[in-house]
Amino acid sequence: MAGFLLAFLGVVGVYSLYMPSRAVLPTTTITVGETRLEVELATTEADREQGLSGRNSLSANKGMLFVFDGEGKWGIWMKDMRFSLDIIWADTNGIIVTIEHDVSPTSYPESFYPNVPAEYVLEVPAGYAKNHDIAVGTKIVVQ
Repeated sequence: MAGFLLAFLGVVGVYSLYMPSRAVLPTTTITVGETRLEVELATTEADREQGLSGRNSLSANKGMLFVFDGEGKWGIWMKDMRFSLDIIWADTNGIIVTIEHDVSPTSYPESFYPNVPAEYVLEVPAGYAKNHDIAVGTKIVVQ
């Protein structure tokens, strides 16, 4: 029995080292132009700092929407990212103001900023914006 317990504790210890604990974030559905996405909402400073770091990928038609406390030139980095992203900034009205396409994890520690103040940042898999005709001026609508 003691051997089993030690083995179990060893497995749990290894698992906890490689699988960071994550809070379950609330989700909602948005439309971006003609495209519907299910997004996780990152609304706290801690959630926004963590973002998608440590994950292996995003499923089809999934993303993360960062909601800030007002407009600003909010920077996004690729710390601990494992896949490339399109980073999309939108103003208070949900109008897209800046898009960074195909941002690689190797860009860290560089940060990316919108051209003008924004209140929201949408992260989607690299290539998603071009593949779905998402461009500056497109509106993001929360359902």
